[in-house]
Amino acid sequence: MATRFGVDVGGTFTDLLFYDDETGELHVAKQPTTPASPDQGVLDAVDVGIPGDGLARSAYFLHGTTVGLNALIERRGAVVGLITTKGFRDALEIRRGDKGDPYDLFWTPPQPLVARRRRLTVDERIAADGTIETPLDAAEVTAVLEQLLAQGVDAIAVSLLNAYANPAHEIAVEEALRAAGFTGVVSLSHRASGEYREYERTSTAAVNAFVTARMSDYLTRLDASLTERGFEGRSLITRSGGGSVPFSHADDRAFETIMSGPVAGAEGAGELARRLGLGDVITADVGGTSFDTALIVEGRPKVLHAGDIEGFPLQTDWVDVRSIGAGGGSIAAVDAGGLLRVGPRSAGAVPGPACYRRGGTEATTTDAAFYLGMLGLGELSSGLLLDREATERALAPIAEQLGMTPAEAAVGIIRIVTANMANAIRSVSIEQGRDPRRAVLMPFGGAGPLFGTLLADELDMDEVLVPAYAGNFSAWGLLGADLTASSSRTHLAMLEESAVDGIAAVLSDLFEEMGGRFGADPATAEKIAQVDLRYAGQEYALTIDLAWDGTQVLDAVDKTARRFAEAYVAAFGHELEDPVEVVTVRAAYRSPLPARKPASSATSEQPPADRSCRAWSFQRQEWMEFAVVAREAIEEGRPGPLIMTETTTTTYVDAGYTVHHGAEGTVVLRRTPRDA
Repeated sequence: MATRFGVDVGGTFTDLLFYDDETGELHVAKQPTTPASPDQGVLDAVDVGIPGDGLARSAYFLHGTTVGLNALIERRGAVVGLITTKGFRDALEIRRGDKGDPYDLFWTPPQPLVARRRRLTVDERIAADGTIETPLDAAEVTAVLEQLLAQGVDAIAVSLLNAYANPAHEIAVEEALRAAGFTGVVSLSHRASGEYREYERTSTAAVNAFVTARMSDYLTRLDASLTERGFEGRSLITRSGGGSVPFSHADDRAFETIMSGPVAGAEGAGELARRLGLGDVITADVGGTSFDTALIVEGRPKVLHAGDIEGFPLQTDWVDVRSIGAGGGSIAAVDAGGLLRVGPRSAGAVPGPACYRRGGTEATTTDAAFYLGMLGLGELSSGLLLDREATERALAPIAEQLGMTPAEAAVGIIRIVTANMANAIRSVSIEQGRDPRRAVLMPFGGAGPLFGTLLADELDMDEVLVPAYAGNFSAWGLLGADLTASSSRTHLAMLEESAVDGIAAVLSDLFEEMGGRFGADPATAEKIAQVDLRYAGQEYALTIDLAWDGTQVLDAVDKTARRFAEAYVAAFGHELEDPVEVVTVRAAYRSPLPARKPASSATSEQPPADRSCRAWSFQRQEWMEFAVVAREAIEEGRPGPLIMTETTTTTYVDAGYTVHHGAEGTVVLRRTPRDA
């Protein structure tokens, strides 16, 4: 075991969880996020949440952050130039030539990260088989650099045609740039992705160039500040595809960390589901700005091999977390048509909801919940006391525009937010062929447990499992983020015996290449081998596991083909008789962090006495008296309605649900049978 701490930076709050391996104790802290300087919010949480010499004794710091994501959303990154093959200058603008939303007549693609005037070409050509058709002239690269520097470029993406098959020209471009004195970030597409699809690979290289400097500077600054405070352990950041990598990884592969925050919760949910032997689990992570949801099957979140942020595709591992702008800080407003809308605009950490008394004046989800009594007596973490008068002032104009009372407007806000969240959950469950009614809902985050029973009602689910330290659960997920590295390479071949040696050769190359950047000893790490397969003539592929002993593929070809057919039937309901084709070979290292004890809820020798408040019951459609009970004091089988309080979150238990104690400090809310 090893003492460690995890910090997850959200849009409104920064969450910390410190694990002491000597005592098995956990300490939590929740501090306001500082958007102008996110590292300050992290340091505030460290100062408040880590006791005594805990920081000096910590072996690991695990971090999840939205710095890279926000850089893309806000377009606050490097001034990027692109060097590409002659004739491919407009790949970022042409995209795939299709519409992101085929039913939206007014849909327009996002503006490319690289303006056309900063997208320049060189006359070179490599064929799809890797042979050089037109050699590269280094002098032409130098001339292009002069044009880019004249436009203030401080980072350069290089994406040459078919570089995945032969990277020689991209490497030569980088050498020429450095020889000419360029000291900024150079993002080579073949290092970011070894896969075909020119647009997606170019987009990945451009995104990496755009966010690398900002992410690297942030992590370097944060690491130095922690060192000044006495931390001597390893600093790790989670990947969009799960697992963690050293901070230094972001110096040239920052694009892999863009979704590091939302992924931590899904990873933690997967770990808990495996230990408790749960079936399908659906996560509901509600923070101040967004709602994130993922489907956990057999204890693992689904991992894709491509993602999309703000319309920019990325060729990288990607835990399938769906995010929408629906959180505690989501702002409610009446649109031009007289309809009530909630989000995606958010009050964030500054100024925050009106009831926080930090300058916010617009009604948010949190204001509506507080007005309806869902937050009990309004006593939140960090000693924050909510202001009812400020809430009433914020709700008044919305209620007036809708011709409603403030209470009716507040109910409408909560119902709309819940419906939006439920639709996101349907996208990861029903659309994936999974019935949410047969799954367990796992809410967490500062506002997740607030919506647990409401979402269960909306989706007709019977069981809600609130994990220990639910308000900081993403930080708990960080503490178990194994060290991971992955790589892939397009390798087109028919799935025949003659292709096995070629697959093995590619796997050997990938594992050797990753060994230099893997954050642990490759010799002792788990090696994961996979291939993307498709029926010949089709466009998209399915990923199938391979048995690999480090030198050769152990699975017979017919066994792999049978696995693919089964996966195809599961995905599409039928199989074909066409031959099967290999598209991409994938490799990954995984090395687990030292084991830690399971989480369990904090206990108190003298829990506070029960109190009560008047709150709205969505089940009964009326105001009712809700007991306000501390989590550690709640008794087995207690029926709702009640409000369950703890340090970092509040759980709203509507009428029609009973509370049960689960394993590892979990609390299970079960719906009363329909005929009861």
